Amino acid sequence: MSAVAREAGNADLVIGSDAHLALFCRMLLDTHIPYKPAHQVWPKIADDASARLLKLQIWDRAIQTETRASVLIYSFAACVKDSLLKRAVEMNAFEEVRHRELLTNLAAFYGITLPREPAYPRPVDSERGFMKVGYSECIDSFFAFGLYSLAERSGFFPSELVKIFEPVMQEECRHILFFYNWMLWHRAQLRWWRRIIFDGRRASVFLGLIRERLMISFRIGGEAIRAGRGNLMNDASPGAVLAACLAENNRRMAAYDPRLPRPTFVPTLAWLARHFV
Repeated sequence: MSAVAREAGNADLVIGSDAHLALFCRMLLDTHIPYKPAHQVWPKIADDASARLLKLQIWDRAIQTETRASVLIYSFAACVKDSLLKRAVEMNAFEEVRHRELLTNLAAFYGITLPREPAYPRPVDSERGFMKVGYSECIDSFFAFGLYSLAERSGFFPSELVKIFEPVMQEECRHILFFYNWMLWHRAQLRWWRRIIFDGRRASVFLGLIRERLMISFRIGGEAIRAGRGNLMNDASPGAVLAACLAENNRRMAAYDPRLPRPTFVPTLAWLARHFV
């Protein structure tokens, strides 16, 4: 049986229905903001702000993440048969390419040295690749929302740069909502025994990403914290960071149709963790 999403003041939405498919695809397509990174005018910033940018050891990984994501999503789009869904997935990939171009241009303008990028082979399993990108964004962007808000309030990043990257942050929110609803819709299309297999694949991807994130945190977390010490994290306790993440996640998700289910696993873990830290 198909699940039903109920929200106050809204008609029932049957998960897995054609209406559900149209709703989450149109959400992504209709909220697209047409801008070109090549036309972006980068502001001159103070020397201390420029030094903070140079110290952050995140730019090469951020660019590689966006490039890899676009390759994986485009590969998945090539396998999609439904025309509306295909257009939405391709839009998702296009926006990932645009994020990569924006970050690359930032690095070039402010003199951030980047290593040579690795090759990005197409995945053997395109669906698994798409799930890896989607769940990565569900994890990473949740925390990025909160840290971005703290950076804005603390002045860690100049306000001019905050304004430039605001559309990027909101696009990540849209990507999460699109992926999560695709996952629910796709699962509802499967027979019961295929759902079990699909759930196993989802769990495998998610647990693998958690392990990967822990390894990355140990490798670059220290450098990022040292670069931001006294600016971003000085007055922010772990509980305050989690509170900011939860508040920003709710605020950004609230901009879209309330009938679309939102991912709850990472926000719930953060809510629970906040009560222990």
